[in-house]
Order: sequence, then structure tokens, then C-alpha cells
Amino acid sequence: MAPSDFPAEWDDPRYVATVVGVLATGVLYAYASTAKNAPTTGDITFVLLAVLAPAGVVYELARRTA
Repeated sequence: MAPSDFPAEWDDPRYVATVVGVLATGVLYAYASTAKNAPTTGDITFVLLAVLAPAGVVYELARRTA
């Protein structure tokens, strides 16, 4: 991957959304390590929303302010 393929500036919406998505995924892995039971469909839905919703919102905010 060439350095110019991925943006590395805080005002780029793709970069900001990626950072938020990675952080949200890390938080969910920490949560999953403390869970005692196998995930249910509700848990899977929660995980998908907990990662995609913040990343999508931050992407839109960064895109509109850039």
C-alpha cells in the first residue's frame, strides 16, 4: 500500500471514521473478554451498531466540517 492510498490527516472523514471504528472495536473486544456466555443475535446486533453507528456519525460530521 502506497503512503498516498490512505489519508492520515485529522480532517479527512475516512481517517476519522477509521480511528473511531478501531477504537469502538477495541472497546467491544474488552467487553467480550468479560462476557460469560456465547453471543446471542441481540449481542451481534449490538456489536454491529456499536461499531458502525459511531463510525458513520463521525464520518458525516468530519465530512461536513472539512
